[in-house]
Amino acid sequence: MAGKREGRNGVDGTKAGEEAPMFDIEEELKKLPAQPGVYIMHDKRDEIIYVGKAISLKNRVRQYFQSSRNKTAKIEQMVSRIARFEYIITDSELEALVLECNLIKEHRPKYNTMLKDDKAYPYIKVTVTEDFPRVLFARTMKKDKNKYFGPYTSAGAVKDTIDLIHKVYKIRTCSKALPRDTGKDRPCLNYHIKQCGAPCQGWVSKEEYGRNISQVLEFLNGHYEIMLSLLEERMMQASSEMDFEKAIEYRELLASVKKVAQKQKITSSSMQDRDIIALARDEEDAVVQVFFVREGKLIGREHFHMAVATAEDIPQLLSGFIKQFYSGTPFLPKELWVQAEPEDREVICHWLSARKGQKVHIIVPQKGEKERLVELAQKNAALVLSQDKEKIKREELRTVGAMNQIGGWLGIGQVHRVEAFDISNISGYESVGSMVVYEDGKPKRNDYRKFKIRTVTGPNDYASMREVLTRRFSHGLEEKNRLQKEGVGKEAGSFTRFPDLLMMDGGRGQVNIALEVLKELDLEIPVCGMVKDDNHRTRGLYYQNVEIPIDRHSEGFKLITRIQDEAHRFAIEYHRSLRGKSQVRSLLDDIPGIGPARRKALLRHFKSLEAIAAAGVEELAQVPGMNRQSAEHVYGFFRGSGDPV
Repeated sequence: MAGKREGRNGVDGTKAGEEAPMFDIEEELKKLPAQPGVYIMHDKRDEIIYVGKAISLKNRVRQYFQSSRNKTAKIEQMVSRIARFEYIITDSELEALVLECNLIKEHRPKYNTMLKDDKAYPYIKVTVTEDFPRVLFARTMKKDKNKYFGPYTSAGAVKDTIDLIHKVYKIRTCSKALPRDTGKDRPCLNYHIKQCGAPCQGWVSKEEYGRNISQVLEFLNGHYEIMLSLLEERMMQASSEMDFEKAIEYRELLASVKKVAQKQKITSSSMQDRDIIALARDEEDAVVQVFFVREGKLIGREHFHMAVATAEDIPQLLSGFIKQFYSGTPFLPKELWVQAEPEDREVICHWLSARKGQKVHIIVPQKGEKERLVELAQKNAALVLSQDKEKIKREELRTVGAMNQIGGWLGIGQVHRVEAFDISNISGYESVGSMVVYEDGKPKRNDYRKFKIRTVTGPNDYASMREVLTRRFSHGLEEKNRLQKEGVGKEAGSFTRFPDLLMMDGGRGQVNIALEVLKELDLEIPVCGMVKDDNHRTRGLYYQNVEIPIDRHSEGFKLITRIQDEAHRFAIEYHRSLRGKSQVRSLLDDIPGIGPARRKALLRHFKSLEAIAAAGVEELAQVPGMNRQSAEHVYGFFRGSGDPV
């Protein structure tokens, strides 16, 4: 791929160490090349708010800043928030499409049409590259020459199917390398409960096992007749032998197979792999319905929610969905049937074909069975949209709405990102700090941080909090300065993103500490305290020297409680882990002659304190780095004498 990111520090010649000049949009528009590429819009906080691709960057990007009556209100709103833009030149429109997909997936910009669901669909994997293949649950499909079936829409259904295969065909589940490891261990529990023929013992020949695997592959390909007739034959034989318990077992297995078979509804006689895609939308949201058809059989369906953002019509929404969904799924069907021609249809077809390694077609059915199936998908999408609208509204009230409610109580307007801090210790022992992050009312766990207190001795929560906040924001400022000098966007590091609101687990004291730290670092961030009552329940917010009472039944109050509990939980978990490590370390360090090197060697060899305590002198002395005298010290220590024996 040719080109690099251009924009501030990219095209203006700023050198490392110099302060970057103000971004002049009009001047930068003149520098845009008439080449294909991707453009990236930033707001005044330097967050990426939109990513797009273009055949000609010069023509496409300039359109946003030209006065036009054709712009929608959402595009106008987005343009009003653009503080700067950058771009990446590519060799072709296809390369631009791939890069656009990757950047949207990484940054999830606010004004891009976003696929809200992020699901990984399960597969059934048959390890045909092994002498004695296994049938496994898989989340990804790799190019490893094994056979994969799916994707399936229900992980539960996949596990049930695998269990059924194990019961009927007695396929092994162990990971032993056979036939190399044959007879090395006793047969596992699956053999004793008659769900494995124990090929690990050589009790099943490779040929017999291979015949069972062949029938498994037939079953997974949708040919159920072999398994049905096999189970029916076994059931009748058990019944004739008066083994009614076994007959009932086969009858239940037979019912399970029939249940699986009934779910596979024939949708086409062409036996092709295809996905049928249609959507329904309103002003804010869209629901996309996908029918998954494999070898002519409908194996499942799934719906996906999308934020409409700046997308204006169904072709744009379909284009956005196809690019985002199929960039993340390992399986690509040969055909996509859609309700309307997606934007960039030709480029998307080339991209999908390159990913699959063979031609992928996007078809807009016009009549007959194909059109009816697409129409059925569209009706299902409309039904889901109407049913889920209230659910979506409730979720928004619980998250984004609750954040805005908190911002309203404090008089600071919209709140996007909140950081909350807590300190945990036991009488000053192993003091730690926690930082949890909520964005739009949801925890952003990748941005959580732990702090082991370095400069404070004893139970001093205020001094500990000062250290934590100073380290957090000093590090963020240093990272911002470094990235600015290197010409890298500030979104590159999680610490560089500062919150709209700081929430402290406590009242006036903790808030004042935070304000002092921010003042020393020349930062202006609102700070409030989450105040608890005598029963340790949240009762209000402390902000600007005033305690603000809040409605205990409001969504904002519930969110504050969740944030406070999460900060406390995260700190306690970290403190507990450090405390456990410290206890292990100090116990061994109390033994004369056992320093860090021998302690590590003992733990590496015996794996646990219990095993060390149970070991004899000779066994201890054989550990690398140990000698007879140190072994006797360890042996005596765990037997109460502490003296060599």
